[in-house]
Amino acid sequence: MTAYHRTRTLHAGEDRVFEYLADVHNLPKYFDQMTMAKPVGDDKVDVEAKVHGKTERGKAWFRADRTARRIQWGSETSPYSGVLDITADQDRTVVDIELHTEHTTDTEINQALDATLDHIQDQVEGKA
Repeated sequence: MTAYHRTRTLHAGEDRVFEYLADVHNLPKYFDQMTMAKPVGDDKVDVEAKVHGKTERGKAWFRADRTARRIQWGSETSPYSGVLDITADQDRTVVDIELHTEHTTDTEINQALDATLDHIQDQVEGKA
């Protein structure tokens, strides 16, 4: 399994960033290929995504730790998982994403992570 990593500094408060990212309903707004995310109890989530032109549905888990300012997620049926850490940096917020997967290419994953951070930045900085 390969780990991918990206970091972005945002001009938005830490609380605003965390609350936005911790809301399961916002997942399709910032994860490029995701088209639906619906909480179904505890930390379980039904998800839908467009992957290489095909709609894929699945079960996932999603955990938001408000104290640690950390969000973790993953698939229930594959080794795909990720961690998103949020830290304050004076009047800005640093978002750090680490993704673990064994599917797809490095270029594709790096582009998807950059697009995800672009969407997050647009949403929390009020550009969208």
